[in-house]
Amino acid sequence: MLKPHMPAAVKYVITGLLMLASNVNYGFDPDASELKMLGWSNRCLTQNYDAGATGKLKKWELTLTANAFIRMRRTYQTGKQEYFSFQLQRLDDMDYIGTVNNGTIKLRTTDADVIVQTYNDRKGGDVDSMASVLSIPVKNMEPEMLDSLRNVLLYFKKRNM
Repeated sequence: MLKPHMPAAVKYVITGLLMLASNVNYGFDPDASELKMLGWSNRCLTQNYDAGATGKLKKWELTLTANAFIRMRRTYQTGKQEYFSFQLQRLDDMDYIGTVNNGTIKLRTTDADVIVQTYNDRKGGDVDSMASVLSIPVKNMEPEMLDSLRNVLLYFKKRNM
């Protein structure tokens, strides 16, 4: 007895189209404009971070991640480490105190949502706490750059809500 090949072929075509559509709709890669915003904001924060404002640092890291976390780690020459982190979904607003030459970006959260961890502190030991403001010392921040940075942060906040 002959079996028709048409239904099997149709099944394969439909399955292939569904798999292709799911890859397009549910892909894990952010789109190109988000990657550009993420790259720009990380360059902005890295290039304008004022490492000399908080003491003698051995190294530091300041990052906005693709899943909308702000992370800052500072390691002092004494061995003390400070780590700050929060999810941008908890961001209330951004303030700037200072001049174009140097100042501080203050990222305020709705509650005490900033994770603050201190390690190897000779005075206070290892401490885990929470804060409602993350202060980032910066230099050479033009008003347009601050405005663009605020818009990017608010974009990533809204995207992850």
